[in-house]
Amino acid sequence: MTADLRPAHQVASLLLSYPDQDLLDQAPLLRQAAEQTPDDVRAPLLRFVDHVESTPLGELQRDYVATFDMKRRRCLYLSFWTHGDTRVRGQAILAFKERYLASGARFDAAELPDHLAVVLEFAATVDPEAGAELLVEHRPALTLIREALTGANSPYSLVIEAVEATLPPAGGDVIERARRIARDGPPRETVGLEPYPVPPTMDSLGGRR
Repeated sequence: MTADLRPAHQVASLLLSYPDQDLLDQAPLLRQAAEQTPDDVRAPLLRFVDHVESTPLGELQRDYVATFDMKRRRCLYLSFWTHGDTRVRGQAILAFKERYLASGARFDAAELPDHLAVVLEFAATVDPEAGAELLVEHRPALTLIREALTGANSPYSLVIEAVEATLPPAGGDVIERARRIARDGPPRETVGLEPYPVPPTMDSLGGRR
């Protein structure tokens, strides 16, 4: 029987959201949920929960902003890696939203559906199969994010490692696509673009209460 990966995706979703007091309060529950996951998923998740529990909230928040909000090479918006700063990215973001709506999810228009935490929340609470498909489709982005975080000695690499462990092994095509993006960078188009958006909240997909 295939392992139930919903606990893993739910825990990873919350750990990749902006840290607040709710996250600290829920750390024991996140630990319990992580204990239900397969070995190669559980170990990195528990190490990151250890980090959360041993780090002051202010430091967690500063690190999150420095890690994700100010470094595009580590951003969690999956369509950025495939479409970059181009107008076509808007169509890609819309495609994420349409996938959610097709599965019955209700979505706040202020949120960006391509944020990894949102995709994981969708996989955990709405449609595990469709959510897993989105993760597999964007596997090169996950590889690049993990490698960038590892290179920066960021503990967040543990969470991405756990997410990757829920997916089938990366094939040669995934590795080649990741190498190509790493070499050339995402597509770029700077004319008429809006400022880079802030990470979405998780309320509308049934995440943090």
